[in-house]
Amino acid sequence: MITELISVGTEILLGNIVNTNSAYLSEKCALLGLSVYYQDVVGDNEGRMRDVIRTALDRSDVVILTGGLGPTEDDITKEVTADLMGMSLKEDSHSRKLIDKYLKEYEKNNPQRRITKNNYKQAMVPDGAIVLDNHNGTAPGLILEKKGKTAILLPGPPNELKPMFEEYVVPYLQKNQPEIIVSQMVKISGIGESQVAEEIQDLIESQTNPTIAPYAKTGEVHLRVTASAENEKACRKLIKPVVKELKKRFGENVFATDESKTLEEAVINLLKEKDLKLSLAESLTGGMIAQRIVNVSGASEVFGYGFVTYSNKAKHKCLGVKKRTLKEQGAVSAKCAREMAKGACKASGADISISVTGLAGPGGGTKETPVGTVFMGCCYKGKAIAKEFHFTGNRMRIREQTTAHALAMLRDCIIMSR
Repeated sequence: MITELISVGTEILLGNIVNTNSAYLSEKCALLGLSVYYQDVVGDNEGRMRDVIRTALDRSDVVILTGGLGPTEDDITKEVTADLMGMSLKEDSHSRKLIDKYLKEYEKNNPQRRITKNNYKQAMVPDGAIVLDNHNGTAPGLILEKKGKTAILLPGPPNELKPMFEEYVVPYLQKNQPEIIVSQMVKISGIGESQVAEEIQDLIESQTNPTIAPYAKTGEVHLRVTASAENEKACRKLIKPVVKELKKRFGENVFATDESKTLEEAVINLLKEKDLKLSLAESLTGGMIAQRIVNVSGASEVFGYGFVTYSNKAKHKCLGVKKRTLKEQGAVSAKCAREMAKGACKASGADISISVTGLAGPGGGTKETPVGTVFMGCCYKGKAIAKEFHFTGNRMRIREQTTAHALAMLRDCIIMSR
């Protein structure tokens, strides 16, 4: 079914908020087998909103609108859509009760705020609409059906939209689809997007069902394998041999076949499996690698020490980097990275460590050592190696790339230590 997404809100057009709802809904629709052909953003203006929604209903089978369901005068998504679909509004007693309950609880916790009659505007719904309860706010969602067209109206706040979509909209859309869509992710680290693309070019060119879609992420490449069939079991049967082939081609570079598993989780699991203790030595990342490591529950079993040594003095004092190395080779050098990694292991008693040192910019670069130059060191039981990397982008982008590649390098070092 041809699907169109419409985000309502002048604040989106002005750039005051980032439109994350469309990205979320596009991904979910793809998994449900809906073809998102169009995405629109329209401000809180009745004339322009009417034009956009009318066009969407003419050319698309399913139109999903987000925002504009609030209690204020400029929240008119519901009114405009209902009018275009020839549906009048009436009060929904169930929605009014839920709104009343939510607002009284809110007023109790926020005595400076009071309930106004405008709040009950949200209980007015198009006659014949399917009403979706909102357990996290006051605006109910709505599904309107007329002459083969479906309009789905959802509240704008993501903490309200996402639970509502998962609980009510997904089952509704699945019920109306002749086939279901199932996907499985294959996550790869340690090699770049172009190399991955080259390795799977023959599979991409000959694919029918399932399909393989590559997605580049900082320091990683994700391959989404998607199949359509009459039920989940049939989809899984189609997906299984493709995932097996991808694992065969990329070997140990595959760190996960579970969409929710992160690279840092894969690292922690490997450390636990090999009973290794980890330490970190960070310069330009300033603790970003440690942050990702400790995001994983149970990281304390294998990670005890992290050193942020931003200055040369700190590198020497905390990690034992030689003054001669800093003077002759500089802090941004392979030798410094190796000595940082060795020093982290020695100071912490860890079995393995990763170190990063480099230039995040925007200043400080030279022709010989431009901004984006990064050296990473890894030490395993007294033996240290170092690799040189060159990243592009702004300061934060370089630091994020360094963090991701450091985790990938750490994973590779753990695997090689077998």
